[in-house]
Amino acid sequence: MHFTRVLAVWALASVGGAALSQTPPAPPQAPASAPADAASSSSKPPAQSAMTARLMYELLLSEMSFQRGDAQSAVSLMLDAARRAGDEALYQRAAELAIQSRSGPAALEATRAWRQAYPKSVAAGQYELQVLIVMGRVADTEDAVRRFITTLPAEDRVTFLTAIPAMYQRVPDKAEAAAVVERALADSLKDPALAPSAWTTIGRMRLQAGDKTGALSAATLGQNAGAQSEWPALLALQLLTAGEPKAESLIQRYLASPGAKPEVSIGYARALVELGRNTEAHALLQGLTQQSPNEPDPWLVQGALFADERQYPQAETALQRYLDLTHRPASETGVDRRVGRDQARMMLARIADQRGDYARATKLLDAIESPEQTLAVQARRADMLARQGQMDAARRAIQSVPERGPDDARLKIQAESQLLRDHKQPEAAYQLLADELARDPDDEGLLYDTAMAAERVGKVDEMERLLRQLIQINPEAANAYNALGYSLADRGVRLPEAKQLIEKAVQLVPDDGYIQDSLGWVEFKMGRHQEAKRLLEGAYKSRPDAEIAAHLGEVLWTLGDREGARKAWRDGLRLNPENDTLLNTLKRFRVTP
Repeated sequence: MHFTRVLAVWALASVGGAALSQTPPAPPQAPASAPADAASSSSKPPAQSAMTARLMYELLLSEMSFQRGDAQSAVSLMLDAARRAGDEALYQRAAELAIQSRSGPAALEATRAWRQAYPKSVAAGQYELQVLIVMGRVADTEDAVRRFITTLPAEDRVTFLTAIPAMYQRVPDKAEAAAVVERALADSLKDPALAPSAWTTIGRMRLQAGDKTGALSAATLGQNAGAQSEWPALLALQLLTAGEPKAESLIQRYLASPGAKPEVSIGYARALVELGRNTEAHALLQGLTQQSPNEPDPWLVQGALFADERQYPQAETALQRYLDLTHRPASETGVDRRVGRDQARMMLARIADQRGDYARATKLLDAIESPEQTLAVQARRADMLARQGQMDAARRAIQSVPERGPDDARLKIQAESQLLRDHKQPEAAYQLLADELARDPDDEGLLYDTAMAAERVGKVDEMERLLRQLIQINPEAANAYNALGYSLADRGVRLPEAKQLIEKAVQLVPDDGYIQDSLGWVEFKMGRHQEAKRLLEGAYKSRPDAEIAAHLGEVLWTLGDREGARKAWRDGLRLNPENDTLLNTLKRFRVTP
């Protein structure tokens, strides 16, 4: 029994109530430990001996009722047939009919009847848990989770435990979900084989609820329960990038243990880069590539780091090494590295493009395999065409991308508007987005992008109107509160209101470095320079960025720390020498850092 098939159904729980309108993927086969009378595959039809004329009639009537829109009768008939025939496939069909009809109570009745008839069925347990989460009955999932773990083979339990936080990701009350899961895993915490992953799951649930201290405690307990387990170290990586420095010792302790998995080292290197600690990241990656020169992933991360630092020869060497090590197909290696290979080719194409070697860049883009990368590839082609003065051809390159999903049309519009902005045509970018927004006035992504485009062309009243419309549609749109508050602060108007808006964004997303930057900036504009310095230093530490460096440098300059300001600006230029905010700041102060 492949546990990845068990996890497939959890995707339904992540899309809210609308999930009840979808048909779940084919459920997994029952584990080898299932009773002999349980169906080994829920797709099997009823045994021939049980297919009486009455049963056949009831099945046909159920399906016909469903087609006519009478879902209640359809589910009732199918469930009755399942009970009389004792066939697991019919219980599954009853559950599917209820789910497709968006009837939560009927779906719960069907899945519970199925589970009661087949208490060791993995599929029945997964459907019941899925339905409870989608219905928002979080408290009832405690017993469902506990039962479901017992139906799984021992070798699949860790995988399930570590997947639990994703199941509850869209539950509104994250604190309740964390408490429910912690109670549900009480038995798992007593099992030495499961305790590290169980504590990790509890920590991730606490982190989703905003309890970093509790998450750190869980990571520590998980590592104490099993120092060789990678799961607490992976949770510590999440905490480190979320601004919890005490988590770093857990990562280092794990990496010092024998048999530490390389993916934790690679994750640590990525975290160091995200925190702006590039020197340490380079040292770690160099050690990994020297110790395991035939391990591909460190070369990819190292190449990306060199590329970001514009150390192009070193980047090309590392990325080409990654491609050389991953040339064998997944059928031979058992690992599909198409995504990584496409990332390497995209970075190499960008380097070739920067050098003006359009032929090599085009060859690299042509080699990209993933259909999901088509828009990104065409956007890169478009950028090359635009820099050669062929803007019309550049726009056609993006417009020609096939639309494979419902969001693709909007993504193409956004890519085209980005192209226009990057090539100093903000009016055209704004008009493109405004025209699209007129066709879909409630699209949150379009509202935000159009608002930002409006600000760039001086339409600040329109920007404010659109952002307030977005807030009305989605009162938890932290990016809208932040953007509106920052715009007011940057222009030095309605500063108390600006601070209130940004504080609302902080409340929604407490650890976002860019929002903390906005809060520091409004404090600076209000004359509270020391508080601004504290906030901006924290923001830059958690999210090294050229724009934050520009703001921090200005605050330090105003406080009389000229050398500190110059250092911040130099660091910002290393991160992004083309950032408009930073360049304009240097121009205003007439400073060459």
